[in-house]
Amino acid sequence: MSDLSVWLEATGALTGAGGLGYAKYRAPRVYWSVVGLPVTWGRFSFSYRSTMDVCGLTVQPSGLRAFMTRNVARREVQPVPPKIRRVRPTSTGLRVTLRLPAGLEPADLAASSERLRHAWGVHSVTVVETKPGFVELRMTGYDVLRRVRMPRGARPRDLVVPVALREDGTAFERDYRNAPMALTLGANQSGKSMFQRNLIKGLAQLPVALVGVDCKRGVEQSAFAPRLSALATTPDQAASLLGLLVAEMEERFDLLSLHGASDLWELSDDVRPVPVVVLVDEIAELFLISSRKDEERRERLVTSLIRLAQMARAAGIYLEICGQRFGSDLGKGATMLRAQLTGRVVHRVNDKQTAEMGLADVAPDAVPAASLIPMERPGTAVAADASGGWSKIRTPQVSKAEVVAVCREFAHLVPDLPFLDPFRPFVPTESPTAGPSLVKPRPVTE
Repeated sequence: MSDLSVWLEATGALTGAGGLGYAKYRAPRVYWSVVGLPVTWGRFSFSYRSTMDVCGLTVQPSGLRAFMTRNVARREVQPVPPKIRRVRPTSTGLRVTLRLPAGLEPADLAASSERLRHAWGVHSVTVVETKPGFVELRMTGYDVLRRVRMPRGARPRDLVVPVALREDGTAFERDYRNAPMALTLGANQSGKSMFQRNLIKGLAQLPVALVGVDCKRGVEQSAFAPRLSALATTPDQAASLLGLLVAEMEERFDLLSLHGASDLWELSDDVRPVPVVVLVDEIAELFLISSRKDEERRERLVTSLIRLAQMARAAGIYLEICGQRFGSDLGKGATMLRAQLTGRVVHRVNDKQTAEMGLADVAPDAVPAASLIPMERPGTAVAADASGGWSKIRTPQVSKAEVVAVCREFAHLVPDLPFLDPFRPFVPTESPTAGPSLVKPRPVTE
């Protein structure tokens, strides 16, 4: 009988260990909640002061505190680490709010994030400044980008669209009010098209006008025609369409001037024009020319894009530009246009120079991370903006049929904009419920 009980106990222990090992790789959230969280919390609590000390994240106490410690408490005066204000567990990691002592800044902790990660045995440590004097350490217990699962409550709202998952487990959101113009770069099969699909899926659910510029004969964007207000599939059509958008921008400026407003959002709801988001699929097709006769068209295209990028934010017209490369080698005007694009997302690239084109002028520290994105991780990218901050993100998988279905469901949100009627894509009455739509743009009149 005793042998049987020993055998059962051993079998139970092995089964439990095997179950935890399986959960670690197949159900990392469960493993983190059961094993990883209590272990990490304990390691953090017991080693916090010593870890901060060896990482150089402590400062000498003030004179009064040193005097009280030495003469009243009769203790040895020791360097002071950031004070722990709050520890909050999450389904993906641990968040710790710290009060910084005088002499430390958030950049000091950010520079030591790799050392803190190894000291506490977590996948990553991200430092986020919450308010002056306070930072939040966002520890991620496992690789949340290996299998992307968007947080609950990540829904499109106003002009904010969640499109990817950050390395710290939070949603990366495309906010057109804060970053009205953006550039997305990436090589073939890097996940750039998947990023655009998630973006269109979110924008389709909002009361905005979507304008597509897809000079690859519409192979990427034509399927989303039920929700598009306009679609240009050739450089000639793109030149005419962008010219109309510039004219619309100027008319909106007249409207703002009439009402004494400096921004579209200062207008009342009954007079405010609908926001317009312009989605350019491959920017190089608008810059490159094959003969001398194309130079005039190129000049019109580049001039219209630069004018929109510089001034259209106040008029509620936003640019979303995608491409494989975007530098001075595209020709005159490329660098000037890129300087106006605040938001930057760089997927896997074929050379370091392309990563520098997208990130070096806004977040130089992010260039090495973008250059090392592995090929077997499509959808992984580095997102940055003009503030200098950056984070690693990954876009969730979404099929083209799913985005088409969303575009059909919210087709009633297409606004009535008569100036875009010549470019309104034709959608047959009877069309497939999934897969690419049969789209035929209407003839363009100059």
